[in-house]
Amino acid sequence: MEILNTATTKKNIVKATVEVLRNGGLVIFPTETVYGAGVDATNQTAVDKLLAYKSRREGKPLSIAVPDQKAAAEYVNINEQAQKLYQRFLPGPVTVVSKSLRKVARGVESEFGTLGVRIPDHKLMLQILKEFGKPITATSANASGKKRPYKIQDIFDNLSTKQKNLIDLVLDAGELPRNDPSTVIDTTFSTPTTLRSGKIKNLTGKRLTSKSEAETKKIASTLILKHWDQIREKGLVIGLDGVLGAGKTIFAKGVAEFLQISEAVTSPTYSYIEEYDYERHSVKGKLYHIDLWKIEAEEELKRLEIEKLIAPNNVIVIEWYQQGKTINTDLKILIEEEDGEVRKIAI
Repeated sequence: MEILNTATTKKNIVKATVEVLRNGGLVIFPTETVYGAGVDATNQTAVDKLLAYKSRREGKPLSIAVPDQKAAAEYVNINEQAQKLYQRFLPGPVTVVSKSLRKVARGVESEFGTLGVRIPDHKLMLQILKEFGKPITATSANASGKKRPYKIQDIFDNLSTKQKNLIDLVLDAGELPRNDPSTVIDTTFSTPTTLRSGKIKNLTGKRLTSKSEAETKKIASTLILKHWDQIREKGLVIGLDGVLGAGKTIFAKGVAEFLQISEAVTSPTYSYIEEYDYERHSVKGKLYHIDLWKIEAEEELKRLEIEKLIAPNNVIVIEWYQQGKTINTDLKILIEEEDGEVRKIAI
């Protein structure tokens, strides 16, 4: 591992970094938010090395860093929503998620075929990206689940010897300002969706438009992926509300599809609770699909013993959740029907 101090080592620092990247190496670099970990995003061996370094769980996507929108357009489809975000916020602490053109290594884009793009507002990194000519991964340099890396020692203190040995070059810019990570916005839905709120807040609302059953299912799947760590740690309870026929069961089907449940999911209006086993990303758990439409009294609700179903790896989707006012939900979702198949989904 080589460590270069960016304050004192000016000569050839860009050249040295590009050489490491071209040789499939892993670089720790500063940004306007936190320290990042970068490899050639098109080199499968290099990406596998980064995934081993991050101890990243299967299925969690990476993002890429590029120097400008023209370079981004070589790897993603930039629609009108994304175009506006690029013009307004980039370079800057915003990651724009678009449909991938499938030119990066396996493990970089999401399982939905989307890819996040960063254009860092950092002079040195922009110089490196321009000279390198290809995208690099733009993920934080901390191992998964560890503290945000604002200085190099933050990183080293939480790495194993094996992880440290995977690093080829460190660009040490000293302690960075305590900024939040980038805000992540998905532009592949009918309305832009904030997947992670970061340094720049409130870029999109939490009211989405779905124009088809397939898009409603995709919204459900994206929310489950976003909360996967919570599911593993303590489970997730989702409350669904909306008039009859609004699409609550369609949403539940989207959850089931993400969990790779092959059984047909139907509304449990008369059975109250349906239970499904799933295995996803080496995790085994249960999906409980609950319908409280016929619940009229607190005593009826108590007999369902829903609280006993809440456990690590379990996902509980409750239609008509407001019938059970004593149930604590992690996500409350209102689905409203508009014209035809158009739905408004408020989270």
